[in-house]
Amino acid sequence: MRQDLPDLACGVVLAAIGLFVASYAATHYELGSLRRMGPGLFPAVLGGVLLGLGLLIAIPAWGRGRQAGSVAWKDAIAVLAAILVFAAGLERGGLVPVTVATVLIASIAAPDRKVGWRLVLAFAVTLLSVLVFHFGLKMTIPLWPNLS
Repeated sequence: MRQDLPDLACGVVLAAIGLFVASYAATHYELGSLRRMGPGLFPAVLGGVLLGLGLLIAIPAWGRGRQAGSVAWKDAIAVLAAILVFAAGLERGGLVPVTVATVLIASIAAPDRKVGWRLVLAFAVTLLSVLVFHFGLKMTIPLWPNLS
């Protein structure tokens, strides 16, 4: 029997993470009741949902055959590099320039190679990030680099 190995592996990983989170929350925190929720109820429920979603991905993939394709290394490296740039540069670089750089780096993986839509996407994501995190949630993330 052939399996869809990428979906099977991802489903099993999601289910394992969900099982760990749900069991950790249930054993280390008070769950309470639906009327008076404890600090462990919400993470336990989210872990259970993740467990269920992982199983919904993994079980059909067990019986579904798929041709093994090649890994898109350029795309994977672009997305991982964008995550690293955001994580490493947020405190020093500020939210605005780091978000623009992150979106431009991650959009290398997109099939459309035009620069115009990438700049519009970078502007839109940056604007949304500033509105949500700086103004909406009042997070103390610097918007611009600290040049002093």
